[in-house]
Amino acid sequence: MTKETAIKLFESKTIRSVWNEKDQKWYFSVADVIEALTDTVNVKDYIKKMRKRDSELNSNWGTFCPPLELVAPDGKKRKTQCSNVESLLRIIQSIPSPKAEPFKRWLAQVGYERIQEIENPELAQERMKQLYEQKGYPKDWIDKRLRGIAIRQNLTDEWKERGIASEQDFSILTAEIAKATFGVSPSEHKELKGLTRKNDNLRDHMTDLELIFTMLGEKVTTEISATEKPDTFEKNKKVAKRGGGVAGTARKETEKELGRSIVSKKNYLPKSLLDDGSK
Repeated sequence: MTKETAIKLFESKTIRSVWNEKDQKWYFSVADVIEALTDTVNVKDYIKKMRKRDSELNSNWGTFCPPLELVAPDGKKRKTQCSNVESLLRIIQSIPSPKAEPFKRWLAQVGYERIQEIENPELAQERMKQLYEQKGYPKDWIDKRLRGIAIRQNLTDEWKERGIASEQDFSILTAEIAKATFGVSPSEHKELKGLTRKNDNLRDHMTDLELIFTMLGEKVTTEISATEKPDTFEKNKKVAKRGGGVAGTARKETEKELGRSIVSKKNYLPKSLLDDGSK
């Protein structure tokens, strides 16, 4: 989750969103909004019927709902029909729902919060912190997680400077760091923790030490890259492996001192929260 893309919650329902720098507006997944307002089990069918009964909305659908990239439930980015606040208000007119008015107020609040975050970026971090607190994470873990997010952002910015552009390349380089750090790939790490859903975020289930070594591997990779300025994907891959290797060496030394593995089966959230689906 970054400043450009975010998960919003309306009455505990997930609403995927993306910030459009071009027109400085939030865009929201139309499917998520309709599901939140109607509790329909077939969003595509609901949209089809809604457009059929509202000819004006149907004729302007392409304008109201441009396709933008959002993270799908399987964790991959896909083009998704999205609308800004103005267009959503028009769409809501065709949705008979008692939640319509509360949702309008929610939209206004989201817009107001974004204006606040532009003026004071620290507010975005504070709201993310509150979200983790609501999920049951303790303060010391949250502090590490937020620091890790900042380090990760610096790393991806550095990779972009080196010409890395595709999501697949980011994933490959991230996996190189992780394998060198922990001795297992991210997918193997998730399997060890029993995370079966594709959109489960491994880092949200790491222990304190796992987070710390993740940060170390990514920070060292960033520093090496900024110094050496690798200009090909293969060179970036080698740098990623070296950066992760530094963290891997530190991890092994720590394991010797502690007499146990850092790579843990444990999920940081209490088992009661995991059992009820709160991940």
